[in-house]
Amino acid sequence: MLQPRICLRQAQHLRSLLPYTSLRNYAEAQSIDHAPPPPLKATSTTQDVNPYESSIRPEDTPEAPFRLRTYKPRTPGVRHLRRPVNDHLHKGRAYLPLTFPRKGQHIGGRNNSGQIRVRHRGNGAKRRIRIVDFHRNAPGKHTVERIEYDPGRSAHIALVHNNATMEKSYIVATQGMRAGEQVESFRAGIPQQLLDSLGGSTDAGMIAAKTAWRGNCLPLHMIPTGTLVHNVGLKKGGKAQLCRSAGTFAMVVGSQKDEAEGVVADGTGQQQERQEKNVNTKGKHDLYVNIKLKSGE
Repeated sequence: MLQPRICLRQAQHLRSLLPYTSLRNYAEAQSIDHAPPPPLKATSTTQDVNPYESSIRPEDTPEAPFRLRTYKPRTPGVRHLRRPVNDHLHKGRAYLPLTFPRKGQHIGGRNNSGQIRVRHRGNGAKRRIRIVDFHRNAPGKHTVERIEYDPGRSAHIALVHNNATMEKSYIVATQGMRAGEQVESFRAGIPQQLLDSLGGSTDAGMIAAKTAWRGNCLPLHMIPTGTLVHNVGLKKGGKAQLCRSAGTFAMVVGSQKDEAEGVVADGTGQQQERQEKNVNTKGKHDLYVNIKLKSGE
């Protein structure tokens, strides 16, 4: 389609008549403001301020709507292709101190004696394994620095650092977790500052209102019934072994104080109750899980 041409003198005349109107070329696209949301304000870590006084949970913050990226159908394969938009993922490399190179005899198709048993395998791109903390024994507040893609698993991982020691570690990111959030592990017990913020009360409901937040690691007796969890452990003091893939989760069905501390049901197919005594756990507070929602995106 031919575009109308306007001579230079006519354009200057029109601009003098309409001083508040900007002339725009037909080929220019209208600019859209894609400014990112304002960053989260850093909380004070002084001793006179109790970090548990705030009642704003990560779940209360509005989440961005789920979007899918479409492609121009240059080939039949991409006509109906839809992929999620993960603009929040880190674009750079992984944190190298928490990785190690993926090397071994199994990569090149060799067996334990070095002989080739699978042909046409070898070379390829260098890979590094991310060391993910599935124990989460370190107490205290941890700040999420960024969300990363992990080629070794289906779920995303989050790089967090301890606010007291600044030690960094990788954890499995929960759904909706973003940079700047605060997560904490309560496997070592309930902090005294938390009890002081509650006025010395040990009510289970009041404690759950301060601890059962997205991304926190809690013992089973501190999680309310009906909560969706992931990264479920099977042994006392052990690491998470169940529901670690993206989209997997379990539900806390109930508690039985006479025989076991709690019952967890899987979210795949029919809900199947699993008591602590049936998963090789001993005593109370043996089953530890990461709180809130599904893993991954």
